[in-house]
Amino acid sequence: MSAKEKSADNQRPLPRRRLRTWLRLLRVTRSTENQLREFLRVTHDTTLPRFDVMAALYREDAPMKMSDLSKMLLVSNGNASTIVNRLEKDGLVARTPVAKDRRVVNVELTPLGRTQFEEQAKGHETVVDDIFSTLDHDDLDLIRDLLRRAEAGEQA
Repeated sequence: MSAKEKSADNQRPLPRRRLRTWLRLLRVTRSTENQLREFLRVTHDTTLPRFDVMAALYREDAPMKMSDLSKMLLVSNGNASTIVNRLEKDGLVARTPVAKDRRVVNVELTPLGRTQFEEQAKGHETVVDDIFSTLDHDDLDLIRDLLRRAEAGEQA
């Protein structure tokens, strides 16, 4: 950004600049998601929501309650169930009712699901690395720190 552009930005009211920052963050997020969706669709014949469910189950590395999965993904139980149904049909996840409470169902990756996720995750990481390849360690530290400040303000 040139000195002239910075000066013009500094003349704008702070609420307006914050709005413009939010819109830029949203644009970067949507663009990144679109690239990842296309990569997963073309390379692995899957979707970003399926990838997200598998990633959550992979990280947990143990059977997980459907309700906990929904909370982790910030989606409704119905949305999570729809995705898990498809993954189960494809043999990538398994559901197990909890003996003490039949209303509770645990879900976990099958060995096939774990293998497929690991393949998808490698490519996913490469795509993200390419997208953000112009950022070095200092840039990433700065972005991380600024986002943490924004998150702290959000919770205040």
